Amino acid sequence: MIRLIGYFFGVGVALALLAAGGVALYITSLTKDLPDYEVLAKYEPPVTTRVHASDGALMAEFARQRRLYLPIQAIPDRVKAAFLSAEDKNFYNHPGIDIEGVGRAVLVAMKGGPTQGGSTITQQVAKNFLLTNEQTIERKVKEAVLSFRIEQAYSKDRILELYLNEIFFGLGSYGIAGAALTYFDKSVNELTVAEAAYLAALPKGPTNYHPFRHTERALERRNWVIDQMVENGYVSREDGDKAKATDLGVTPRRGGTYIFAGEYFTEEVRRQIIAKYGEDTLYEGGLSVRTTLDPTMQRMARGALQHGLIKYDTLRGYRGPITSIDIAGDWGKPLGEVKGLSDVPEWQPAVVLEANKDGLKVGMRPGREVSGELKAERDEGFVAAADMKWAMRHVVNGKRLTAKSPADVVKPGDVVYVEPQDGDIKKLILRQPPQIEGGMVAMDPHTGRVLAMVGGFSYAKSVFNRATQAMRQPGSSFKPIVYSAALDNGYTPASVVMDGPISIKIGTSVWEPKNYGGGFGGPSTLRTGIEKSRNLMTVRLANDMGMDLVAEYAERFGVYDKMAPHISNSLGSGETTVMRMVSAYSVMANGGKSIKPSLIDRIQDRYGHTIFRHEERTCENCNAQQWDNQPEPTIIDNSEQVLDPMTAYQITSMMEGVVQRGTATTISELGRPLAGKTGTTNDERDAWFVGYSPDLVVGLYMGYDTPRPMGKGATGSGLAAPIFKEFMAEALKDQPIVDFRVPEGMKLIAIDRKTGMRATEGQQGTIMEAFKPGTGPADSYWVIGMDESGAEQSRETISPSANRAITSGAGGLY
Repeated sequence: MIRLIGYFFGVGVALALLAAGGVALYITSLTKDLPDYEVLAKYEPPVTTRVHASDGALMAEFARQRRLYLPIQAIPDRVKAAFLSAEDKNFYNHPGIDIEGVGRAVLVAMKGGPTQGGSTITQQVAKNFLLTNEQTIERKVKEAVLSFRIEQAYSKDRILELYLNEIFFGLGSYGIAGAALTYFDKSVNELTVAEAAYLAALPKGPTNYHPFRHTERALERRNWVIDQMVENGYVSREDGDKAKATDLGVTPRRGGTYIFAGEYFTEEVRRQIIAKYGEDTLYEGGLSVRTTLDPTMQRMARGALQHGLIKYDTLRGYRGPITSIDIAGDWGKPLGEVKGLSDVPEWQPAVVLEANKDGLKVGMRPGREVSGELKAERDEGFVAAADMKWAMRHVVNGKRLTAKSPADVVKPGDVVYVEPQDGDIKKLILRQPPQIEGGMVAMDPHTGRVLAMVGGFSYAKSVFNRATQAMRQPGSSFKPIVYSAALDNGYTPASVVMDGPISIKIGTSVWEPKNYGGGFGGPSTLRTGIEKSRNLMTVRLANDMGMDLVAEYAERFGVYDKMAPHISNSLGSGETTVMRMVSAYSVMANGGKSIKPSLIDRIQDRYGHTIFRHEERTCENCNAQQWDNQPEPTIIDNSEQVLDPMTAYQITSMMEGVVQRGTATTISELGRPLAGKTGTTNDERDAWFVGYSPDLVVGLYMGYDTPRPMGKGATGSGLAAPIFKEFMAEALKDQPIVDFRVPEGMKLIAIDRKTGMRATEGQQGTIMEAFKPGTGPADSYWVIGMDESGAEQSRETISPSANRAITSGAGGLY
């Protein structure tokens, strides 16, 4: 008997050894090609790039997977406790696989309790990072082996860090930091016990525990996690009960842009980063981008440009509704499907229910935003006839008609834009998006930092950025470049040029430019020429010194990369952008230093290392630890000097005259030193103003995207200058009044405004003019062009397009 028992025991041992060998061979065959777990040491998950304004406010986030990577040290203990309780309470004790946990999960499932994962956090890291999601025995074996190896290679904290930063939480968010923002609009360290427990419940099935679709199920799962936290000793029973008594409290964060009115700016930053670093770096690299945008100034610029565009557009009358819908039944649903302007939330689509001589009764769509909150129900509002008076002039089949009653303009079923007055829907204003467009830029002339940029009326209406992408003729706003070239090369503000007819032969054509409005003023100083925006004087001056020199200065200032030296270009007939014009005026404003415009101050990678910095100036003595009677810190500007500082002051002084006495006198009402120049192109297709204070340069234009005449009298002084004025009134409101800086060594001499010669004491019609050392008023009266009767200028063959530009008109007018 004993012998028989021994026999069977031997057979059993042999079979066991064979089975063990078979299992060993099976596992060996499965694991010989396992992924390299050492890649986890260098793991860099796709991380969200965040864009901030100059004050640190969040502007936008760019990501394929919305994730912010947090080191384990930055994750609060209560958050870690929630995930350990939900997923792997023995995490810090097991070697990678929790046999006890697997058994417990099976027993609970057999009793019908909540699903508990049998996989440890380490196993989930192995699966998520190194394996597929296939449900097979082979994959589970590989997962187990990798888990043992990962546990031997990495600390528990590193494994938990990888897990918490990788997992998907639903609603497009990855990682605990991204989930906290997405679900609760909070940072991780602000999460309550209940909130942390809900997030810990999500990885098991984000869709199953959706906060709105499956609220009860989500609450049940969250409360189970809280109970586990209590059972595991992380939370007291009292705190656990309080946490379970709360609602889910999910408040999803808005996606996209977070600073209102900065959409064009943000999009330009996005394009620049892609051009510099590529799409993968933008959407996965976790960059921290600090931009130059001043949020307050941005809102001012947007408001000023919109007001100007709306004012022009309403004078042209009402063009018709957005669309029309049937109001016989439930009009709320079709109205709700009408897409509004998301970046002009104060304007809401509404449907006309009744129209009579007193005004319009309109229906307001459900789901609209009111004072930052969504209104679920539909309402009815009223547009008084007085608040749509502008629409009485309306356009039908291209003809302008004048109506006597609102009922003659709109009809029931028309969907229109309305704007509440002071939030009261019983007092609505009729609105329409303007057809006219424009672009605007505000810049610090000393650094090139773009403080505000508006690319059009509404980004939701058109993403085309008219501040950086629209190529437009600057018209007479280009003239200061011509005058700067002259002042830098021997002319003075008191030099006299003939303001009279001139004919220039170009190939087989003869070009005869005209002043805006016709007429001419005879011999006049350069100051008068720029103040009154005289075309004939500008052409004669450019002709006298040579267009090659003008082209050189235009390129120095960055107006063009390469400017054709055609005489018509002296009047701004070449195309450029608002950004380039503002940069050029910054050269004049800052004393002649070249400018590199920038929308980005600094870019840091995911580790906080600075990989780009716009500021190229250096600062001596800026890092002293204490005061020891050393010299004050000084900023060293190594920018190229492209214009004599004295020339810069002279042209600035002359453009102060444009504001005080010339084509932009409306701006003088601000009562502070300002310089600038209006610009209007042929047939009033573009209206410009570019101007500056000692420390702020602002430029803008208005015009149709497909250039066409805006109407007689639609000039830079009438359309663009008032927008500049509105913006500057707000932007400089709390700033001290500062005079333009006069370079040392300049002489101020009283001259006769008309002759440019030295004035005698007590003489009328004089002005103090700035002269460089060694220069001064002419001793004898001399006029450039006095003896000309239409000087001819031979030119080599030019391109047909350039020839058309030359022969079709002046380019710049007023």
